[in-house]
Amino acid sequence: MLIQILNGLVYGGLLYIVSVGLILIFGLRRVVNFAHGGFYMLGAYVGYAAAMLFGFWGGLVAAVVILGLIGILLDYGVFRPLQNADHMVTVLVTFGILLVFEDFVHMIWGADTLSVAAPWPLQGTVQLGEISFPVYRLFVVAVAVAVAAGLTLWLKLGRSGLYVRASSVDALTTGMQGVNTERLSLSVVGLGTALAGLSGVIASPLLALSPSMGSTILIESFIVVVTGGLGSFAGAFVAAMVIGQVHNMGIVYLPDVSSMLPLLLMVAVLILRPGGFARSGA
Repeated sequence: MLIQILNGLVYGGLLYIVSVGLILIFGLRRVVNFAHGGFYMLGAYVGYAAAMLFGFWGGLVAAVVILGLIGILLDYGVFRPLQNADHMVTVLVTFGILLVFEDFVHMIWGADTLSVAAPWPLQGTVQLGEISFPVYRLFVVAVAVAVAAGLTLWLKLGRSGLYVRASSVDALTTGMQGVNTERLSLSVVGLGTALAGLSGVIASPLLALSPSMGSTILIESFIVVVTGGLGSFAGAFVAAMVIGQVHNMGIVYLPDVSSMLPLLLMVAVLILRPGGFARSGA
């Protein structure tokens, strides 16, 4: 049972890193970004390609930087023009971008699944009581906690974090106070896509790389955002960890209906607590 709980924490941590990018982009641009799974997938492949030249850590840095730049370009060309558009329009456009990313990866790397080895310092296992657990999986949990702590400190204590929180509530009033909200939104979108790239790279030693991997995690990422409470980082962290457990336990004990369990959890939470785990942004 302990090993299943730990694996649930690993998947929950991965879900959280993907989901916070969705929250950042939605909070500033009000864009329902269905392309986010493509950022995750593209980050994994960029990290794979760069790792062949510079090693795993070089691939991680390359994916974060390149995906951040792609996010900035898309903010100029797509997210900014769509921020006041009908949500259905944004869904169709961003879903189209996801398909373009998938076709691009399919064209460059093909449809075969690829794998990435964990970096040497994080290979092997560690003894936890009576079980042995891979060191790399604990690293994934540590990265998720570090991302959560960093975002919390930035948003609560940093001046730019204060501007982000204010702009997500009322961009017009924030701009009237002298804050360049367009530049702020641009940097936040870049951060959101960079985090998606980061999540893709750290997922690579755990999951097989395929052009469809972005679509797979996108659904559960949206479930995390909705269940945690729109705009809430704390709620998203709790939701990701809970859904990670539900996902993992479902695969082990209820494999026939495991894909439905996160959806059923979301429905139950929204019925009992419409605002999600957190009623306000955090």
